[in-house]
Order: sequence, then C-alpha cells, then structure tokens
Amino acid sequence: MNTRVGYVPGVFDMFHVGHLNILRNARLACDWLVAGVVSDERAAVAKGQPPVVPVGERLEIVRANRYVDDAVIEDVDEKLEMWERLHFDVIVKGDDWRGTPKGDKLERDFASVGVEVVYLPYTVHTSSTMLRQIIGERLAAAR
Repeated sequence: MNTRVGYVPGVFDMFHVGHLNILRNARLACDWLVAGVVSDERAAVAKGQPPVVPVGERLEIVRANRYVDDAVIEDVDEKLEMWERLHFDVIVKGDDWRGTPKGDKLERDFASVGVEVVYLPYTVHTSSTMLRQIIGERLAAAR
C-alpha cells in the first residue's frame, strides 16, 4: 500500500481553532501528515512582524497535535524547497490562497513535480492577526 504524505505549512502562532481546523482537515487528505512550522525569520518577512510564540515552542505545540504525524521547521523561501526535502504527495493550504498570485504560483510549482494542491476552508472568524489586534486593543484600553 502506498502511503499518501501530506504537508501543511503554517506559522501556527498563538495556536487557535483555525489552526486546529486546518490540521484536522488536512489529515483527511492524506495517510501521513507533516506540518511545516514557519521559522521566526520567515514568519517575520511574511507577516511583517515576528511571531509572539518562538519557533521551538510552536513546533512542540504542533507536533503534540493528534492529527500531525511529524512537524518540521520551514526555513526556506519557496514551498518547493520543502518538497525537495520531504517528497510529499499533497500540499494543503487555506482557501484564502486560491485564485491569488501566490496560490497560482503554488499550483504551477507543484504541478511540475506531480504534487496535488488541496485548499481547505480558511477559518475567517479567528486568526493570529486578529488575536494580536484584540490583545493590543485591550492593553491600550487598560492603560
């Protein structure tokens, strides 16, 4: 039997229900799920600010999730570079990537190596960005 390996990258900062949803649903797309936890440096470039929770702790949290079989640090610019390391069969992203320039590039890159791109519903009511904003507002109001 061939094992279908999935890869789901993310920052996974301030772990919340949106992270749980994508990990749970990503697991349905494969037999073995590897989560790529984006490094502090790469996350700062992508989000414009460093994560609240350092990469070692984020890796430990994600690795402990029951839907995840393995977790690794994603410390490269291109997702295809992670495929070169791991040789997964499917990559999972939130559907907020679908139809965007970065999603189109992801699809082109992975089509070239036979990897399926699966989009899962993005949890719109919760994100680390939203949590960061709410915390900032509450701290400001408490001053």
